[in-house]
Amino acid sequence: MELILKYFPNLTEDQISKFEKLEGLYQDWNLKINVVSRKDIDELYLRHVLHSLAISKLITFKNGTKIMDVGTGGGFPGIPLAIMFPECTFHLVDSIAKKLKVVNEVVDGLGLINVKTTHSRVEEINDTYDFIISRAVAAMPTFVHWIKGKIAKKQNHDLKNGILYLKGGDLKEELEGYTTATIHNLSDYYSEDFFETKKLVHLPQKFKG
Repeated sequence: MELILKYFPNLTEDQISKFEKLEGLYQDWNLKINVVSRKDIDELYLRHVLHSLAISKLITFKNGTKIMDVGTGGGFPGIPLAIMFPECTFHLVDSIAKKLKVVNEVVDGLGLINVKTTHSRVEEINDTYDFIISRAVAAMPTFVHWIKGKIAKKQNHDLKNGILYLKGGDLKEELEGYTTATIHNLSDYYSEDFFETKKLVHLPQKFKG
């Protein structure tokens, strides 16, 4: 938890309380339904919470922003960001039901009222969002295909509506066809070794006029 406060010293008491509860809730539910590896549970704040919150280092979502988390798994990056931005709505989607069972229990345990979950493939979601977030669930061309038509046209932020994608390694080949993509190194935000090769990709959605 000190790790979160190191980088986000201005959290409200309610946010601090929710972030503190995360570890216990995940440890408890992970024993019943294994969705996060043991090592990752032991380093939950570094590998999952802080990693997820890197998105909030790039953008401060305005109140009322709609965000979809595709392939949320155990609830990342959606749950930490929902704590960080209580006035935004988060739609967490995953095709694996047991993962969403844990997500729903954590959401209930935290009393998060700005999160909804759907057990579905993302292609079957019929709605639009300001931003679509994810942590490395597929190569970018596949991901772009999945979320086609799901990004709202009306812009409310300086950062253009689109995809915010957390991924590691060399992305040059994968992003070759996306000239508008911007890659942000998480090592610019965080000093821990874990983030040395981690990136945040912003891919604005192009629309034909």
